[in-house]
Amino acid sequence: MANHSQLGFQDASSPIMEELIEFHDHALMVALAICSLVLYLLALMLAEKLSSNTVDAQEVELIWTILPAIVLILLALPSLQILYMMDEINEPDLTLKAIGHQWYWTYEYTDFKDLSFDSYMIPTADLPHGHFRLLEVDHRIVIPMESPIRVIVTAGDVLHSWAVPALGVKTDAIPGRLNQTSFITTRPGVFYGQCSEICGANHSYMPIVVEATPLKHFEAWSSLMLS
Repeated sequence: MANHSQLGFQDASSPIMEELIEFHDHALMVALAICSLVLYLLALMLAEKLSSNTVDAQEVELIWTILPAIVLILLALPSLQILYMMDEINEPDLTLKAIGHQWYWTYEYTDFKDLSFDSYMIPTADLPHGHFRLLEVDHRIVIPMESPIRVIVTAGDVLHSWAVPALGVKTDAIPGRLNQTSFITTRPGVFYGQCSEICGANHSYMPIVVEATPLKHFEAWSSLMLS
């Protein structure tokens, strides 16, 4: 869960998010190296008078042509690797269908018979003490931890987006189309997200709450929901 003074990402709770944070740090180090080199060259040009040999040097032209290409390769290769990892969906242990509406989510556990519910944000006046305002819902998504989860995302009216930052997932919900994503939670916990596509007046009032639990607790919850 993010706090008010936080400057970085939330703690990663899935392998994909760990990779995204590592790539973010890698890209920042490349940007830092570029900025440092440019500032050094600017300071050098201001401090020293450049000779005609320096200005016309073919070696310099060769360097500033090849160096950017190398930098792009250093950024492109890990980026493509993560994109393929995010698109890869191996045999899931559980499939969840998320349907966006104005302004709530409907969830269907397709591996179970008649296990579905609507998830609305809890109004501030009804919020229990200690819960997060504008983020808590009346029905959380409960999933087993350390299990591959596939999420099929669509919408029933306008464009929405199902996003949970700590899990590294963000998938557009488009009416008449099924998009899918997957994730694995590496630890138990409660992870918060929100609709990330402007979908109307109450766009900021349709949060997402994912609760990852051990398998035996998930089985007890599903049995209770089906009874």
